[in-house]
Amino acid sequence: MLTVDFDRFPISPGDRALDLGCGGGRHAFALLRKGAHVVALDYSMSEVESVGEMFAAMREAGEVPDGATATAVRGDAYRLPFPDASFDVVVAAEVLEHLHDDARVFAELERVLKPGGRIAVTVPRWFPEKVCWTLSDAYHEVEGGHIRIYRRSEVLERLREVKLAPYATHHAHALHSPYWWIKCAVGVDNEQAAPVRLYHKMLVWDIMKAPKPTRVGEALLNPVLGKSLVVYATKRA
Repeated sequence: MLTVDFDRFPISPGDRALDLGCGGGRHAFALLRKGAHVVALDYSMSEVESVGEMFAAMREAGEVPDGATATAVRGDAYRLPFPDASFDVVVAAEVLEHLHDDARVFAELERVLKPGGRIAVTVPRWFPEKVCWTLSDAYHEVEGGHIRIYRRSEVLERLREVKLAPYATHHAHALHSPYWWIKCAVGVDNEQAAPVRLYHKMLVWDIMKAPKPTRVGEALLNPVLGKSLVVYATKRA
């Protein structure tokens, strides 16, 4: 399930792409399928190893276009191990809310992006995230958890501070907001609670089948309840 909309953030075969804080690799895999030269970076070695194994499996299954390449590396978002202007496109999805010195990370993202390149940043949206924090301390007071709640204006300001020019925003994953509110209300680790199990079953069904009613419904709800804020920006040539 992707947060970045590749209609708003088009990828050309041969683009050099960085997925910062790749986690399970969902955006890195999408970038690779589009023919990019992908670097998936995460601080967690277990995530890096898992993503690297998936890259290999995709190639074995014939899912990788000719000429596309992919590598998974462990790295520090505060000191990216790449030269200036290394990437045509950068994705930073659901990672900045975990990092204390986010201004430093935004500066690093700008540094490694080529002039004329594009960046997609996604963070939890203020309203759904605020509800989660209100309902449960355990939701965010964990090691490696969320340390801030962004407003849209703050993300735009951070990008502009490093001379990146935002060109589009939207919200995504409205159906996921009630799921996390339910989890926070009954206990974030209480996976056996009936409301959690039933809602999770519905989300899995929606992801796997993508039925038109839920896809249309979520699109209509995203402006109000979208769990994620997505911002796209360019680096001036």
